[in-house]
Amino acid sequence: MTTKPGSGRGEKHIRVRSTKGRGISSTRWLERQLNDPYVREAKASGYRSRAAFKLIELDEKFHILKKGARILDLGAAPGGWSQVAIARVGATGRVVAVDILEMEPIAGVEILHADMTDQQTPDLLKAALGGPADVVLSDMAAPTTGHRATDHLRTVALLEAGLDVALDVLKPDGVFIGKIFQGGATGELLARIKRAFRDVRHVKPPASRAQSVELYLVAIGFKAGTNK
Repeated sequence: MTTKPGSGRGEKHIRVRSTKGRGISSTRWLERQLNDPYVREAKASGYRSRAAFKLIELDEKFHILKKGARILDLGAAPGGWSQVAIARVGATGRVVAVDILEMEPIAGVEILHADMTDQQTPDLLKAALGGPADVVLSDMAAPTTGHRATDHLRTVALLEAGLDVALDVLKPDGVFIGKIFQGGATGELLARIKRAFRDVRHVKPPASRAQSVELYLVAIGFKAGTNK
């Protein structure tokens, strides 16, 4: 069991002053980072991002990262989720991380530098996995524009892209986890997911900042043969 990073009680709040080279929004972001207990704990634990704790919390709730499992991590850069995944599946498991961005190596993880829209990518993923995936993870999110409706639509598109991959590579009873914004998956997309999985939920792990609109769709129990 992993304990939640401390709330910062007893630690002095760090204030950052604006400078000519840094605007108000950048200053607020920096101050938030410096005072975020998850950021501090990620650095202390050697994780590449605070997002690692989101996957840790999801796994502690749903117990999806089992020893020996095959895991596909989509949009993996900088690699926090892959670090958690390989630690939990162990030496008998397999973690394949894919991103259009370059990533620094992670011991035990196979990293693919690939574009999810490239027609050759699905075959590359299957070959790297060496068999059907037990879990497909997607923490992909488009750069935010500040316009909530636009950001939601762009993130839904990435969720659908991740879902398409999951339906192609998952083993029966497999799991798909994908990022979505508040409002979640709805309409035909949600209906499609529910047809393909036994149990579908929207979850906000504690490590997601309170002011963040992000949620995670957790789809458990892939019904092989119902993905068309």
